[in-house]
Amino acid sequence: MLSYQHIYHSGNLADVHKHGLLAWMLDYLTRKEKPLSYIETHAGRALYDLTDDAALKTGEAAHGIARVAGWFEEDQAYARALAAVRATYGDTAYPGSPLIAATLLRESDQIHLAELHPGEHAALDLAMSPYPATCHRRDGFEMAFALCPPTPRRGLMLIDPSYEVKADYAALPRQIGKLARAWNVGIIALWYPILTSKAHLPMLKALEEAHPEALRHEVRFPPARPGHGMVGSGMFIINPPWGLTEEARRLTNKFNTLK
Repeated sequence: MLSYQHIYHSGNLADVHKHGLLAWMLDYLTRKEKPLSYIETHAGRALYDLTDDAALKTGEAAHGIARVAGWFEEDQAYARALAAVRATYGDTAYPGSPLIAATLLRESDQIHLAELHPGEHAALDLAMSPYPATCHRRDGFEMAFALCPPTPRRGLMLIDPSYEVKADYAALPRQIGKLARAWNVGIIALWYPILTSKAHLPMLKALEEAHPEALRHEVRFPPARPGHGMVGSGMFIINPPWGLTEEARRLTNKFNTLK
């Protein structure tokens, strides 16, 4: 959706959930010397300033990463990525998933990022310029279908739509099914919001029926502000790597401490 800009939500509790699992998976994949592919369909601008007026307007980062950064020890992948970005850009910087990936991956790995919003794409291109990443200004699923199966064949795809278009919920199971068939060895990770409206539930039912071996992990947290309809964060992961269930359980325990 061309109106969506993640700066309003950067560093919130959903980002902590999503990025914590993403960083763990990338760290796991890089334990082997073989190169890998990282593909992201809805990349955003990759680098955010949490003192930006847009970020301060919602206050979501104050209730998110600013509050819970201590959940992650210094040697954990998410903490390492956050520290590396802040060492370069300052203590109020926050990395989106493209920059987390680029920080943790190696020169031998391939990074493909799609962002359709012209301003966000320009910012993405600038943020990723120090890294060997290809930033596509095109529909994320068009890019993903064109690339899959990618070279190298091992790797991970993150799908993180804005869900501003309600038809996304109905379309995603079909799109993900097509991608999983084209890239049957790839880890395909979908982020989704947990909503009081329950709009996400039919999508998850369809996904679980089609991919019964996938990992579905959800955490709950208080709404960011009164009346906010998002009360949790979910990840649906096809071909989850060994050990991810244990890491997800650790995160669940952390989120359960929130009041």
